[in-house]
Amino acid sequence: MSNNPIIWADYPDPDIIRVYDTYYMISTTMHFMPGGTILRSYDLVHWEVATHVYNILEDTPEQKLEGEKHIYGKGMWAASLRYHKGKFYVCFVANDTHKTYLFTADNINGPWKKQIIEGFYHDASLLFDDDERVYIIYGNTEIHLTELKSDLSGPKLGGIDRIIVKDNEPHHLGYEGSHFYKINGKYYAFFIHILKSKGRRTEACFMADSLEGEFTGEDVFDDDMEYHNSGVAQGGIVDTPDGKWYSMLFQDHGAVGRIPVLVPLHFENKFPVFDVKAPKYIEVTSTRLGYEYKPLVGNDDFIYGADENGKVHLKDFWQWNHIPNDALWSVTKKPGTYSIDSGKISSNLNYAVNTLTQRTVGPACEAIVTLDGSKLKDGDYAGLCLLISSYGFIALKREAGKSYLVMSARTTGDKSIFGNLVDSKPAEEYERIPIASHKVTLKAYGNFKDGKDECEFYYQDGETWNKLGITHNLVWKMDQFVGGRFGLFMYSTKEVGGTAEFSRFRYNILN
Repeated sequence: MSNNPIIWADYPDPDIIRVYDTYYMISTTMHFMPGGTILRSYDLVHWEVATHVYNILEDTPEQKLEGEKHIYGKGMWAASLRYHKGKFYVCFVANDTHKTYLFTADNINGPWKKQIIEGFYHDASLLFDDDERVYIIYGNTEIHLTELKSDLSGPKLGGIDRIIVKDNEPHHLGYEGSHFYKINGKYYAFFIHILKSKGRRTEACFMADSLEGEFTGEDVFDDDMEYHNSGVAQGGIVDTPDGKWYSMLFQDHGAVGRIPVLVPLHFENKFPVFDVKAPKYIEVTSTRLGYEYKPLVGNDDFIYGADENGKVHLKDFWQWNHIPNDALWSVTKKPGTYSIDSGKISSNLNYAVNTLTQRTVGPACEAIVTLDGSKLKDGDYAGLCLLISSYGFIALKREAGKSYLVMSARTTGDKSIFGNLVDSKPAEEYERIPIASHKVTLKAYGNFKDGKDECEFYYQDGETWNKLGITHNLVWKMDQFVGGRFGLFMYSTKEVGGTAEFSRFRYNILN
């Protein structure tokens, strides 16, 4: 038996398929690169990274964090993952470019080919029908069904184009998060919404005999797993080789992010019936008994070599905050070291280029890294952070020719999901100490038990860990729309040209 939620980390808006004995799941990756992370499993419970669909989505100033341009809260949203006649399809919108992207590949590892689907399809889901026609459903409150051209380049002239469902009940959030299927001759459309009468995310399903017919349905799942009235909803369904059905949904879990939950279901009179409650523990028969999964987070000694094209591929659990500047980072120049060179002036952590991140994991976790700041310049910051709009960090700071260890954070009195903390305001410094050595080992700790959402920062003195600064409250907001991440960062506030060198990164998941 394994715990449910199955992964206590930020994998929101999941879509899931099975290809023979293998399950694949994609989730929203927003502004992180490489993006479009697809996970792989043989039992729906344990997962590893199979691939990233793209390294760079679009080469725009916003996606590269040029100046103070950014795509926080935008980027890649709510992908549809499908497999049809030997080909993988990934479809999603990006809310910064206002385009709908389609990536296709014959193999899950790629290469993935990118094209644009004419139109903008919010929270879309693809359906390849038996007659080789292809459709997309999408929208918010009003759900649209549009037939696409056979090459998926845009709407088919004269094809089906209609509204299939409207959310007419009083709601905070109307139907969205579409997932579309044809099962045993029936068409099923799944959505989420937040009714004013319930106040939390719930899952709904509508069914029709044909795409021209009436879709009828109702709410099919309403549970918060006894966690702060946070509803478990939005995601795909999948069957096992032995005919059992499951839905992969997600639950908002504060600053750690939106985390996937596995819920059994079955069909009665051809309509899906979910278990009343999401099980706290779950087990699904593996299609490959004894398989050893790669970790979703982990350690790194930064020992890398280049491939035949001279490219370096970091371990799958790393993602950069926005597109990295490849001229300003290296793991080969000094083996055993991740080095960042400063290339621009930044007002705060949000705009630091080449911040290398890993998801935080509940119930608690810590990251440890050794930093050499001997090449920092005046006004530089380099260190270890919990990256979210209400971020906190511990860093070496160079000021007036002297070095200090500082703990800083961006605080807010607004604990709601609204409000925008992505601006030019610098973090507030809570403690500093002078430091004689340029080399220091740092630790960041995150506690996400029962919504605590706290972080603390430490530095090592011999065998002792000393806390620096305050216990900081992390607040999840829609301005960045992602869970908090550990990050290795460096940025300049006065002059460019400094360098930070990180080594021996360690990641521990704690109870």
